[in-house]
Amino acid sequence: MSDPHSPESAAQLYDAIGETYEAAFGQQPGLTRVLDALVRALPLGVRVLDLGSGTGRPVAATLAAGGHAVTGYDVSERMVNFARAHVPDARFEVGDMRSLSFGEGSWDAALTVFSLLQLPHADQLQMLERISQWLAPGGYFLAATVPHPAGCGGRESDWMGHRVRTYSFTALALKEHVAAAGLQVLHEEVVSFVPASDEADAEEQVYLIARKPDVA
Repeated sequence: MSDPHSPESAAQLYDAIGETYEAAFGQQPGLTRVLDALVRALPLGVRVLDLGSGTGRPVAATLAAGGHAVTGYDVSERMVNFARAHVPDARFEVGDMRSLSFGEGSWDAALTVFSLLQLPHADQLQMLERISQWLAPGGYFLAATVPHPAGCGGRESDWMGHRVRTYSFTALALKEHVAAAGLQVLHEEVVSFVPASDEADAEEQVYLIARKPDVA
C-alpha cells in the first residue's frame, strides 16, 4: 500500500493498479445500460472523445464496435498501452484532459466515465464548460461519477490499496452544473454497485446523458 498520508495523483494511481481496475470494475450494469442507450442515440460513424479512457473497456470498445471514431485520452501511460493492445479499433493517447485543446464543434460525443473524480471542483466545472464548447450542435455528453456532498477540500479514502483524494458533487448538483454548461440532460440514473474486489467498497453511481442543443 502507498503512504496512507499522501494521496496519489490519477497518473500515479492508475499506473500502479493498471488492468486490475478492469477486474474489479469491468462489469457495471449501469454503465452498460447507458452506453447502449448512447450508441442507439448516435448517428453512425461520429467522432467520440473519451476523457479518462482507462483500459478502453467497456467504454471505447463499445463505441468503436458501434462504428464510431473513438479517441481516448488518459493520464496513465500504463492504461493507454493496455487500451491500445486490447481495443485496436480506437485511438488512445497519454494526456491530461485539462491540457487538451480542440476547436468548437470538434466532437459529436464526449464522455467522462469516473474520470472527473480526482479533479478539484473548479477544474470539473471548467471541464464541463470546455466539453460543451467542443461538442458539435446536437452532440451528446455522457458523465458517470460517484456522488457525494461537495466539500471544498474533497474527500480522502483508501481505494484499491491506495490513498486517494476525490472530489464530487451530489447527483442533483452535477445535473445542475451540466445544464449550466449549456447541455440538456436527457437521462439520469442513480445505481448501487459492488466492485469485484475486497479493496473497494460498494458505491452509489450517477449516470447522465446530455445533449447540446441544435443551432436554431
